[in-house]
Amino acid sequence: MSRKPLAEIAKEMAGIDIAILSTHTENGEIANRPMSNNGDVAYDGTSYYFAYEQTRTVSDIQRNPKVALGFSSEAGLFSNGIYVAVEGTAELIRDKAAFQQHWTSDLDKWFDRGIDTPGIVLIKVKASRVTYWQGNQEGQVRL
Repeated sequence: MSRKPLAEIAKEMAGIDIAILSTHTENGEIANRPMSNNGDVAYDGTSYYFAYEQTRTVSDIQRNPKVALGFSSEAGLFSNGIYVAVEGTAELIRDKAAFQQHWTSDLDKWFDRGIDTPGIVLIKVKASRVTYWQGNQEGQVRL
């Protein structure tokens, strides 16, 4: 198993916008959904996503903050693309200053009143373990 530092993995992840966010449902099943990081792709072990307060994503996190993220670059399975699995803890942020810090105009199509849209929440995912696969290399980083 190889040992790339997080900074090198982050460099390989640059430009990956969509992640699959996995949560635990109330009956213990795993729920998955695509989430956009809104172009905030400078990965340091923390990811941010916006959602509406009333979604199952938010209620799942309130019940159990342990989540997973999956990232994949555009390359094929046997090329130099990278696949990254992140295990971490989610936090729900309801502070408009934090919203502003992570807001991009692309979000306006989902949240029509910007950071003043009623019922939005910012999901912050802090990684505890990052596992990666790239070509014939694989490894993990604990944070």
